[in-house]
Amino acid sequence: MEKTFQLKTSHHDQMIDITAEVASYLREQGVKDGIAIVSSLHTTAGITVNENADPDVKTDFLRRMREVYPWEHPKDLHMEGNTAAHLKVSTVGHNQTMIISNGNLLLGTWQGIYFCEFDGPRQRKFHVKVIEG
Repeated sequence: MEKTFQLKTSHHDQMIDITAEVASYLREQGVKDGIAIVSSLHTTAGITVNENADPDVKTDFLRRMREVYPWEHPKDLHMEGNTAAHLKVSTVGHNQTMIISNGNLLLGTWQGIYFCEFDGPRQRKFHVKVIEG
């Protein structure tokens, strides 16, 4: 079973907690055990699992990514000018795989699934594929 979700980002760099949407989909489907693969369908937006308790983690995460990959670089050749966004996605990855156990995502106390926008704001999509087992 699988589903594509849509969302609209509102900032150039942004982390959106999608944990509740993914968990709700699993409940709707009645999945008890297996794995869920959550994938971004973009080259400038990724998926990560990170802390969802302290909002400063997202702020620090995005600030540090901007430090490592500054938006403007004098030697970038990519004509769209968004090389930094491509590098950020390559760093965080375009997908994450999570275990489903007893109908729930097997995440730690402070973990959440984030859609990471690195070239927004835009209309975006992410896809969830469930493999029961």
